[in-house]
Amino acid sequence: KDSTLLQLPHFTEVEAGFATKGKGNPNSIAKYVKLDDESKKGMRDFSQEQKEDVSKAAKLLPDLTVDTKIYVDDDEDDNVYEGDLCTVLVTLTRNNLEEGEKVGLVHAPRFPFPRREAWWVALSTKEGKIISIDKVTSPDRVVEHKIKFLAPRKGQYNFDLHVLSNAYVGFDHTDSVELTTLDASVLPEYKVHPDDEELDDEPTLFEEMMNANIEDDSDSDEDDDSDDESEEEGIRELSAAERKKQELQRARKKAASAAGDDSDSDSDVEEVHAD
Repeated sequence: KDSTLLQLPHFTEVEAGFATKGKGNPNSIAKYVKLDDESKKGMRDFSQEQKEDVSKAAKLLPDLTVDTKIYVDDDEDDNVYEGDLCTVLVTLTRNNLEEGEKVGLVHAPRFPFPRREAWWVALSTKEGKIISIDKVTSPDRVVEHKIKFLAPRKGQYNFDLHVLSNAYVGFDHTDSVELTTLDASVLPEYKVHPDDEELDDEPTLFEEMMNANIEDDSDSDEDDDSDDESEEEGIRELSAAERKKQELQRARKKAASAAGDDSDSDSDVEEVHAD
C-alpha cells in the first residue's frame, strides 16, 4: 500500500518511510501536515525551494472538522419519537481557510484536468445499509449539510457517518451518530383548535378559482339570453291600432294608383274624339 505522503511534492517512498518511521511519528498525511516545519521529517536532503514547495502544498491540503447534531424540526423538546422526521445536521469546517475565504482547486499536479474540492457525505447503518449519500461541493469555509429520514421504532441506534474526499487520500472522516427513539404513544393527544376546524369548511384556492369560472360562464349565458330576448322583441306581433294604421296606408296607396290609371284613360279618349 502506497503512503499517503506521496501526495506531497518531491516525496518518494524513501522520504515517506523516513517521515513515518519511529514511535510518535505521524502515520498519515493528515497528521503530518499539521506539524510545524521543524518537526516534519523526511526533508533532510531537500533544498530550501523544495521545502517551501512542501510547506505551500501543506497549506492547500484540507484540514477538516466534522460536527453532527440530530434533531426534529419544530419540536417542543429534544426527544425523538417513533415516526418523527429526523434531521442530521452535518457541519464541515475547513480550518485551513480564513474567514470569508473559499477553497480553490485541489493540489493534484498529476491529474489530467483541474479538479475542485468536494466531499461525499454518507449516512449508513452498522450493517452497511445506506440511508443517504450526497456530494457537497460548496467552497465555503463552513458548510452545513442536512440529512433527513424517519425515526425508526423505539430503541437505541448507532449510525456511521462517512465524509469522503473526492480528490485526496488520507483525509476521510468516519464518525458515529447515536439516536434514541421513544414510543410515540406517550405523547399527549393532539386536539384541533376550533378555529382550525372552521378552516376545513372554507373553500380551497382551487375551489375558489373553479367557482369564479362558473360565475363567469353563468354571466355569459345571461348575456346570451338577453340578446335572444331583444331579438324576439324585434319580431313581436303588431297591436290592433298598428294593424289598422298599416291597412289605411295600403288603402291610400291603392287609391292613388287607381286615380293615376283613370287620368291616363281620359286623355286617350280625348285624343280619339279629336281625330
